[in-house]
Parts: sequence; C-alpha cells; structure tokens
Amino acid sequence: MKCILILGDGMADEPIPQLGQKTPLEYAQIPNMDRMAQEGACGLLHTIPDGFEAGSDIANMSILGYAPEKYYTGRGPLEALSMGIDLAPTDVAYRCNIVTVRDETMADFSAGHITSAEGAALFASLAPHVPGVTVKAGVSYRNLLVVPNGSAAGSTAPHDIVGKSITEYLPRNGDAPFLLSCMAKSREVFCDHPVNVARVKAGKPPATQIWPWSGGRRPAFPLFSEKYHRKGGMISAVDLLNGIACCAGMEIITVPGATGYFDTDYMAKARYALDAIKHLDFVYVHIEAPDEAGHLGSIEEKVRAIENVDRVVGAIREEFDGIVAVLPDHPTPIRIRTHSREPVPFVVTGKGTDKLTHFSEKEARSGMFGTKEATDFLSFLFN
Repeated sequence: MKCILILGDGMADEPIPQLGQKTPLEYAQIPNMDRMAQEGACGLLHTIPDGFEAGSDIANMSILGYAPEKYYTGRGPLEALSMGIDLAPTDVAYRCNIVTVRDETMADFSAGHITSAEGAALFASLAPHVPGVTVKAGVSYRNLLVVPNGSAAGSTAPHDIVGKSITEYLPRNGDAPFLLSCMAKSREVFCDHPVNVARVKAGKPPATQIWPWSGGRRPAFPLFSEKYHRKGGMISAVDLLNGIACCAGMEIITVPGATGYFDTDYMAKARYALDAIKHLDFVYVHIEAPDEAGHLGSIEEKVRAIENVDRVVGAIREEFDGIVAVLPDHPTPIRIRTHSREPVPFVVTGKGTDKLTHFSEKEARSGMFGTKEATDFLSFLFN
C-alpha cells in the first residue's frame, strides 16, 4: 500500500486564552483532518528522544526512522548536503541565520524574514572578509558557514532566545573564537550595506549580523530504500528536510512556488505529491508555515497556516486512496515562540478506525493507537 505523510511543522500548541482556551488546531476550520479522524484513527507520537533539544532536525529524523542517537551530527551538515556542498570528513558545517540584534538582545531570528535575494547580497559582501571558510546563502534567513578542519562549537538556536540578551548564548568551545570573529566581521559589513539601507527606509528590521549554530560533520544514514524496501520522496522548501532526504537517498521533489513561509504554494505541494506517488511508494510532504507562525507568536497566522495545511490534506485525499498520515513534528506554542517536546497528535486513514470526531491534541490522547515512538512510525504505516 502506498502512503503519503503530510507534516505541518510546529502545528501542535497549547490552549490559548484568546481562542477560548482552544489550541489553534482545535480552533481552526479543518474539515479534512476532522474527516480523517472520523474515518481513520489517532494517537500520539513521541518525536523528541530524551537528551535531545526539541528541534525540527531531531523530530523529522525520528519520524523517518533514523534514531538521532545513532545518526545525528548537527543541523548544519544536513543543510550543507541539500545545498550541494560536498563536505570533507573534517569539515564542520553550521546553520547560519541572518538575524537582528538590538542592544545585545536577539530582536528577530530571521531579520524580518529577509528575502533570499537580500541574504545572498549580504553573504556575497561578507565572503571576502572571512577567508578560510565557506559562506553560502540559502533560503531567506537560512544560510550556511563551513569551517575546514573544524571542531563543533557549543551553540544556541536564535529562535530560542528572541527577546533575550545574547551574551550568555554566544558560541562556546571548539570553533567559538573563529565564529565570534566572523560574527563581529558581519556586523561591520552589514552595518551600512545597501540591503540594510533599503530595509530601514522601507520600515523593515535591518540584518545586523550572522548567527552560526548547530555545527557538525557529515552524517551517514542507511538508505531509505534499504531500510524500508520502498522508494521514498521528499517535498519541502527548506534545506534541513531536503538534507535529511539526501542522506537517506530519497528523491527530492522540487515544487515551484514553495517558499517555506506563509506565501508558499500549498496546492502545488498537493499536486506534486499526487504526481510523485505514481512512481514512488511514499511521499513526505513537509509544510513549514505553522512553525513560522509559532515563532512569530502570531495566533492569526498559525490558525490560517493550519487551515491551509487542511486544504492540502483535502486535495490529496480526494485523488489518493492509499494510506494518508497527518501530524506535526513538534509543538511550537505561541506562548513560548519556540519548540517544545510534548508528544504530538497524529491521524492515519487506512489502518483502522476509532471513530473520533475531531483531530486535535486533546482528542488524539484517546485514540486507539496510544502513544508511539517516532522511530517506529513508518514501520507502523508500512506494515
């Protein structure tokens, strides 16, 4: 039986007073996910193993069945592989956000969701000033820095410290001295850069510096086809997910109009998934928007993003009669504006029914599947 998994990144949340103590998932109009709950069955999935921070890298690796304790080396090297960088065995690759820091406080982990073109211009200006490393622009604020013969520094994700002083969260140990010098140089280069002059004039936050984090060496995964004896594909606008797919030997399906933000072409993702499943056995459809809304602390955008995920679910189920699974990778609660590690709800059609009426965090607790470990999830779907 073929299977399509639709993942709404960060879709789970907590009850919110402004929504009448409902979660965004409970509040949103999601007739297609609710219909799945009525026709299929639900449960909870434990996606963050003990000892790991609640990140999309850890959660999505786990959902795909790759135990982080065996295979995880850092987010940076996964994104490097997606960007086509052939890491040497001693290279250390860091995810490198473009951020806005004001008065030593992390004001915005994405520099106002800077455009990819703006980020590329900033990185092109920075590169000559940081010799000996590779800096590569990616999608929006998501970029890369590679240190040859590096030693991974301790680091903190910038989305975890919005509104906090950066002083105690700066890189530490390993490559830290070199990274700190690169960060200082970026502040000089970006200060009066034409990109920032234009952004400030337009009332947008300036990109004040880079923030490298989650560095590591190239990982080695078992191939998806050997692990599951199935052909798998990945649809995502972000390098992290495509990097995981690269390591797993999955087909990466590029969707025009997929941006990794609220303006992504949701229906194009559905169309491309339906086309890909014709020659694949499994398609993983990753949708970033709910997570971005959680990080922004925007209830309205999160509800809208969840409703757009529901549109994708409806379009796929209308044309596809195999197994369909819908779930978040982790919660991104509006209250804290970052990830948390609670188990997430999932719903599956084609694997039995428990006759629940809605898909939500609360309803899934009474689902027939109970609580499962994420690393076993695909085996459960395939068998």
